[in-house]
Amino acid sequence: MSTPARRIAAWLAAILVLLAASLFFYIRSFGLHQAPRPDPHATPASLAYLKDSVGERRGRILAVVSSTATMAGGKKKAGYELTELARAYYVFQANGFEVDIASPAGGKPPARIDTDDMQDVDYAFLNDAAAQRKVGASLPLADVDATRYAAVYFVGGKGAMFDFPGNGDIARIVREIAPRGVVGAVCHGPAALLDVTLDNGAPLVANRRMTGFTNDEELFLMEDARRILPFLLEERARERGARFVGGPQFVDTTVVDGRLVTGQNPWSTWSVAEAMVRTLGHEPLAREATPEERSVRMLAAYYREGLEAGRAMQAAQGAQAAQFDRSLVLLHALVAVMQWRVKDAFQLQRLARG
Repeated sequence: MSTPARRIAAWLAAILVLLAASLFFYIRSFGLHQAPRPDPHATPASLAYLKDSVGERRGRILAVVSSTATMAGGKKKAGYELTELARAYYVFQANGFEVDIASPAGGKPPARIDTDDMQDVDYAFLNDAAAQRKVGASLPLADVDATRYAAVYFVGGKGAMFDFPGNGDIARIVREIAPRGVVGAVCHGPAALLDVTLDNGAPLVANRRMTGFTNDEELFLMEDARRILPFLLEERARERGARFVGGPQFVDTTVVDGRLVTGQNPWSTWSVAEAMVRTLGHEPLAREATPEERSVRMLAAYYREGLEAGRAMQAAQGAQAAQFDRSLVLLHALVAVMQWRVKDAFQLQRLARG
């Protein structure tokens, strides 16, 4: 390499180092390193929410998870999302409902656990001996007596796209519960509902408002989703005649249509579970919102009306306003950069400042 070329290479290396250092200190300035961390040793007894559980027994809810562990010829993990089960499980339990867990194959279903998404409530579920006995020996759907349940809740995760649609036992359970109880699903969980037909042969979801993981969300996270998945959930729902409601990407959107309750993505889990409790005739037990939820509410306000609305939502949360998940807001800013939404990227990092 000639001397001028070496000098240019050295300058480029120095510039890259300076840029990397600047980025490091810029991100550090948000105080992410000081944010409270979830407790891996959390238990149900340590959750303030559960200490205030209602005393009465209000019935049983069936939570259904996928038995499909992998997709794409075993190259990608599928399974069910642990957070979508754990958070709903404790909402139902705290509000007086016993929860049973079932899966197409029965036994121990494959969980997808992302430690970046875990909160105390999720670790509490992993450390809950009673809950782990249920999930470790899930009921085979073929053995489920649907008359025992006030509601059924379909947990998401990519596995649901493979063993929920067309499952005869799911159709049997939904047909039994839907006329008198509540049918709920979150993220990919609504895939369970798309092949269920009514007595007149019409799809269950036809002319019903519903949501689920959107095309935009799916294709952003997995560009080859059309090749790997059997279908895209939003497209199939529309084909079945559903009035599909898609909210902003990766923000809570929960839709209630009569006794049908659906949520768009994992951030909808809390609101889906509480909407199911409300639809069953009970006001959900009050609880303190998590930092993640506060961030999602700010983001939803931002996407509806802009930066000032996001800041107003933060201020409306009172003394807890500063306790939000800045990393989640910054993640949305990063997504905006990747999608060339420059204005959103700039505004969202400002929102993350608080």
